[in-house]
Amino acid sequence: MSAPSTHGVVLAVCAAHAPVHLERIGDSGIAKSPITGPATVSADGVDGDLICDTKHHGGVDQAVYAYSESEARRWAEELGRDLPAGWFGENLRIDGIEVTDAIVGERWRIGDTVEVECTIPRTPCRTFAQWAEETRWVARFAERADTGAYLRVVVGGQIQAGDAVTVLSQPSHGVRVRELFAGGADIDGLTHLQSDARYSGKVAREAGRMLRKHARAAVRQESGA
Repeated sequence: MSAPSTHGVVLAVCAAHAPVHLERIGDSGIAKSPITGPATVSADGVDGDLICDTKHHGGVDQAVYAYSESEARRWAEELGRDLPAGWFGENLRIDGIEVTDAIVGERWRIGDTVEVECTIPRTPCRTFAQWAEETRWVARFAERADTGAYLRVVVGGQIQAGDAVTVLSQPSHGVRVRELFAGGADIDGLTHLQSDARYSGKVAREAGRMLRKHARAAVRQESGA
């Protein structure tokens, strides 16, 4: 397998400026569209981006959501429809970097000054299912596990379409964003994420969840279940 690319480009910076009303869900900020020109990003996310469900979206560990163009193209081909930048509810559509396979804690520079850090995967929900209007959407999205990644903003500033994305550093624990959703990470790496103060908050929570799944699987194996 070839080494993952460490360079990419921002195809679009997206935000929701008005809510979309979804049946049985209510108002949502999932309907994002590209911003023309520079956009300001900070620890709070993309300036002007509407977040309706603040319990499950936004916050330091989920300030920005990124999705790969290659992943979007695979879905577009399967679904037989155009999936423009922002359709996945992403703030950044990125080409050249496989976002879901980034290492948790991997740091990127976007443009000249902005720095972000990969945190946790996106978990598909009822809102996403209502928005997509595709059969078994949550299950299908989960099965593929091309979740994209949430980003913490380390250094704020302005970004725009066409900006370079450069991987600055990758932690040695090796746990990928995908593995916090689909499994496959080793116990040592997950334990590191749960215990290292750098990964407090939602990263530690997700690592703990995967460790509990490991423990339950071990018990079932020992009992012969």
